[in-house]
Amino acid sequence: MRLVFVGPPGAGKGTQAENIIFRYKPVHLSTGDMLRAARDAKTEVGLQADKYMSSGQLVPDDVIIGIISERLKNDDCKQGFLLDGFPRTIAQAEALDQMLSDAKTPLDTVLELKVPDGELRKRLAGRGRKDDAPEAVEERIRGYHTITSPLLEYYGKKGLLKTIDGLGAVTDIFERIIKVLDSCR
Repeated sequence: MRLVFVGPPGAGKGTQAENIIFRYKPVHLSTGDMLRAARDAKTEVGLQADKYMSSGQLVPDDVIIGIISERLKNDDCKQGFLLDGFPRTIAQAEALDQMLSDAKTPLDTVLELKVPDGELRKRLAGRGRKDDAPEAVEERIRGYHTITSPLLEYYGKKGLLKTIDGLGAVTDIFERIIKVLDSCR
């Protein structure tokens, strides 16, 4: 199973990703974790990424794509993976498509965890993290809609997008995910 998991901040992707990994056993590929691992391993791409990360800047597409490309070549990814935090843009999605096409391992599914903005604001306000201040929350939600939302149309046109209602109990949401993933196998 090769899947991409998208959704706005506060939608519950982290919780549901853990559930998916426990049940289906794909390798969890979090771009944040991969960037830190590449930096710590002092790979060429990791050192490039560190220049941006240490100054608080977004890591450019070519660096992120390089890290994903390196990671997808590992043997553990051959049995399946869950990409979390990548792709975020159409350019990244196109690069991923090319990587997977070259490896003859296309995506199976793109899961969108959909939650209304009002509910996201409530959830994020309740977490109490530094980056969950009201202004930061608004910026992150706006950023998601502006930058990442076009991916939904992109993957929808490819017939890969499956939208999951992200409201309700964690177990109910996961049951919806199971129905979708089991139907894609």
